[in-house]
Amino acid sequence: MQYVDVKVHGNVATILMDRPQARNALNPQLIEDLSTAFSDVHQEKRVASVVLTGSGEHFCSGIDLCVLSEISGMPESTALPEWFSAWRNLTELYETLLRFPKPIVAAVDGAALGAGLGLALAADLIVASKHASFGAVAVRRGLVGGATTALLSFRFGAAIAARMVLTGQTVDAEQASQWGFCDEPVDSEQIWVAANELATRCADAPREAVQSTKRLLNEGVGETLLSQLSAGAADSATACTTESATEGIRSFLENREPVWPK
Repeated sequence: MQYVDVKVHGNVATILMDRPQARNALNPQLIEDLSTAFSDVHQEKRVASVVLTGSGEHFCSGIDLCVLSEISGMPESTALPEWFSAWRNLTELYETLLRFPKPIVAAVDGAALGAGLGLALAADLIVASKHASFGAVAVRRGLVGGATTALLSFRFGAAIAARMVLTGQTVDAEQASQWGFCDEPVDSEQIWVAANELATRCADAPREAVQSTKRLLNEGVGETLLSQLSAGAADSATACTTESATEGIRSFLENREPVWPK
C-alpha cells in the first residue's frame, strides 16, 4: 500500500493515512489503500477494534481537488462517467467502514474537512485533539457533499447537518464536543493514546455482542443511510458538471477567492 500504514498493538489495529504532503487528501490510490487495509484487518483474527488516523498535521482534508480538476479538463462524454466513478468509490469506502464488523475509532488531529469529515463520521467513535476542526465545506467550492450530508444527518440530526453543510462553516474541537461529535478534546500528543484506550474498551466486550450491536446501529437503526449515500454520490457527481464547481475547484488550486458565474 502506497499511502496507508497498518500496525497492530495487542488486539487493536491502527490504520494510518500517510499522505501528509497533501493533508491526507483522498485520491484514488489512498481510497484503494484504505479499502485494502480494512479488508486485511477484517481477516486478522487477533484484531478486535481499529483506530483510524492521519499522519502529519491533519486527519484528512477531503477529496483531492487535483483529481477533480483533471476530470474537469476531460471531454464531457468522458468526464461524466469519471465523476460518478470518483464519488462512487468514495461512498463505497464509507460503506466499508459502516459495515466493518469491528468498532472503528477515528483519531482526529487537525482538520477533518468535506470527505475527510465523512470518513470520521463513517467510523463509530471520534476522539479529537484540541487542534482538531470539522467542516462540511463542499458548498464553498460549488460542490455538493452528498455522502457527508447523509452521514452528518444520521449521526447528529438534520439541524446540525443543515447548519454545517449550508454554511460550509468549520467548527473547532470544543464546539464539536458540545455537539456530541466527541468527548473532551485531548492534547495532540495524547490523541493516539486516547483513541487506543477507547478502542481497547470496545474490544474488551464479547466480540459477537459488539459486532451485532454495531450492525444494529448502522444497518438497523440506519437502514435508510446506505440508500442515502448512493443518492448523495449521484448528486455530488452531477454537481461537478456545473460552471460553479469548475470555478470552485480552479480557485482553490490557484489559491484565490472564487468568482461565481451569474
